Amino acid sequence: MLAQRFKALSSRLALLTAFSVLVGCTRQVVRVVPASPEVPRELTKTTHPTYVIEPPDILQIDLIAATPKPPFRVKPLDVLSVSVRGTNAELPPIGGAYTVAPDGRITFGEPYGSISVVGMTTDEATAAVEKLLTATLKKPGANVTLLQTRATQQIRGPHLVRADGTVGLGTYGQVQVVGMTVPEAKLAIEKELGAVFQDPEVSVEVVGYNSKLYYIVFDYGGAGQQIIPQPSTGNETVLDAISKTAGLPTVADQQGIWVARPAPAGSARQVLPVDWKAVVEGADTSTNYQILPGDRVFVKAYDLVATDNKLARIIAPVERIFGIVLLGSSTVNSIRTDPNLLLGLGR
Repeated sequence: MLAQRFKALSSRLALLTAFSVLVGCTRQVVRVVPASPEVPRELTKTTHPTYVIEPPDILQIDLIAATPKPPFRVKPLDVLSVSVRGTNAELPPIGGAYTVAPDGRITFGEPYGSISVVGMTTDEATAAVEKLLTATLKKPGANVTLLQTRATQQIRGPHLVRADGTVGLGTYGQVQVVGMTVPEAKLAIEKELGAVFQDPEVSVEVVGYNSKLYYIVFDYGGAGQQIIPQPSTGNETVLDAISKTAGLPTVADQQGIWVARPAPAGSARQVLPVDWKAVVEGADTSTNYQILPGDRVFVKAYDLVATDNKLARIIAPVERIFGIVLLGSSTVNSIRTDPNLLLGLGR
């Protein structure tokens, strides 16, 4: 008798649960409108706007021309060009490139010796070399010029745009480049280096387009969503975007794919429907839209998958309760049928 009542109650609860799920499974419907002919597609792509630098882009910065501002002070490891007139034919000539040693000296070899030039201007270094050579030569005439400074090797290679919008320039500080185009960043960097160099020239290129992304969103019908960010390089279409994720998941509704394009606050949303079957099977380009930075390619799950997931969430705890009740009812009935079982449980 108890079992029959329990079965009847279970049936009613199951019907009530199914009805509540079906009623409550009304999902928010996204208003999808046909795209205008001006929207870029596979065969009518458009170029992106002028690229604006943002974190965490990577810039390739190379210092091309770097002549130190006068008066230049000689530093260790600089390379000086030294030429000397009036050398004796019996003595080795002096001429060529000389690297300033870490201790600040340049060495001419025997019998001339060496001299410290660190901290001097090129004119002062010329006078010091002539003074050194007077001990060996009669009326020597020297000429010292800067051939290469070690500073030119410090600004070359990839530079990360940091979270504060700056790029580091080594010992020359940092410069703000966020919100700038590449030519504007070039001018800003050259202006910063102008405090040290005479008319500096740099080459700036973006080698890591990390700040402009689009997103692929796979919906799993109430079982979560997978969001996959991809860098926007300017040539992707919907088909390209999905192909980078190894294709659609098994729960994807091929009739529920669209591109959501961001718009300013208060503006109408732009949602572009995608006829996936036509794009893939018929090579139809009318809905294979070009992906722009910030786009969301949304792939909806089947409605039945969402209903099944919601039913599973509601029915699972009910099943646990029913299991506990059935276990208790079965135990009580067994004890009533055979009271000796109670004595066995107490042992």
